[in-house]
Amino acid sequence: MANYFQEKLIAAGRLMFEKRLTDMCGGNISIRDGDTVYMSPRFSGQSYHWNLSAEALVVGKWAEDDMTKDAHFSREGWSHLYIYRNFPDVQAVVHAHPFHVMPFAAYGLPIEPVLESTQKFGVIKHCEAAPAHTQDLGHHVVAALQGLEDKMRKQAAAVIIPFHGIILAGQDFDKTLDALERIDENAYCLTVRKSLLG
Repeated sequence: MANYFQEKLIAAGRLMFEKRLTDMCGGNISIRDGDTVYMSPRFSGQSYHWNLSAEALVVGKWAEDDMTKDAHFSREGWSHLYIYRNFPDVQAVVHAHPFHVMPFAAYGLPIEPVLESTQKFGVIKHCEAAPAHTQDLGHHVVAALQGLEDKMRKQAAAVIIPFHGIILAGQDFDKTLDALERIDENAYCLTVRKSLLG
């Protein structure tokens, strides 16, 4: 039977997929509960279509490396662990491939806040590129998040992973998920700006 944190994670994965905030190609989400972290498994989109169960989740201690040996450990899992280890206030990490954010990831463009609801996130920049499923990528994500702790405490801080997607870290799981959709809507507004303004 799923506990509160597992239920939150499972429901969030389905919601993200339904709203095109991530895709079958990937993404992964995690929640910290004390010294334990619950994380979506590898191939959550491709193999599970984001219909996860409590049994499918990867569970372990965020301060240790044991869970990285699980065959289902997600390829961005190192980024999650390094975020938890470096930012004590963070309780949720969301990595996703949002439909409107992906062009910015593909072409190396920052996401400037053009909506009132996204001003709090500032300009969302790229971290240094590194192969997925590597500790190097985790280190680059952490380096890009340094100095954004106030945003994590207020709602969430976000970083674009070059050619890949976006990752967010926040103090509250629901607020972090909410930030993902706000940023995707903002990205859509930027995408259609030229067609609207000429």
